[in-house]
Parts: sequence; C-alpha cells; structure tokens
Amino acid sequence: MARVKKAMNAKKKHKKILKLAKGFYGAKSKIFKAANPAVLRSLRSAYIGRKLKKRDFRKLWIARINAAARMNGISYSRLINGLKLAGIEVNRKMLAEMAIHDEQGFAQLAEVAKAKLNA
Repeated sequence: MARVKKAMNAKKKHKKILKLAKGFYGAKSKIFKAANPAVLRSLRSAYIGRKLKKRDFRKLWIARINAAARMNGISYSRLINGLKLAGIEVNRKMLAEMAIHDEQGFAQLAEVAKAKLNA
C-alpha cells in the first residue's frame, strides 16, 4: 500500500479554519490549535442565534401589538381572537408595523375585533 502524506489536506483544512477565525482576538486568529475550538464555538453560537432571533422578534412584535391594542381599549389576546373570528389574516409582523406607522388602520382593526367579540 502506498504511503499517504496529509500535508496538502491539512494545510487546506487549516487555511479554511483560519479564514473563518479572521478578526478573532490574539492567537485565536493566527494559530490553528487555538482557532479551531473558537471557530467551532462561534459557528455553534451563530446557529443557535439564528433560532433565537425568530423568537426574539416574535416577542417584540407581540409587545408592540399589545401596547397599541391597549391604547385602543382591548387586550392582545382579545384582539387576536377577534381578528380570527372576523376572518382577518394579518401576521404579527404586519400588525406590529401597523401599530407603529399606521395608527388609524390599526384602530380600525381593533374596532372590527371588538365588534366580532361582542356579536
């Protein structure tokens, strides 16, 4: 069996990791042995962060909708329930945008939701 030398493959692997470690502090950006665990940790954190971002934005939208809904005399949960009963399908992102930029439109939606709840 022929002998396999790993220098080329190792160099490619090291260069790839060091490229990802660009901007890290101290040896973590220069030395493979220090950079490798730092890069693996950062990639894992980035993956987790992409999932957390979705949760955080949904929480933010709900907080904004709740604040605007209470200014219109209705709670968040009753607003969402009233909109569902009225057959209005607007996602939370758009409701939050309306709450900030289009107060009259949001107030109309709140009135529709109140009417459906009382009917």
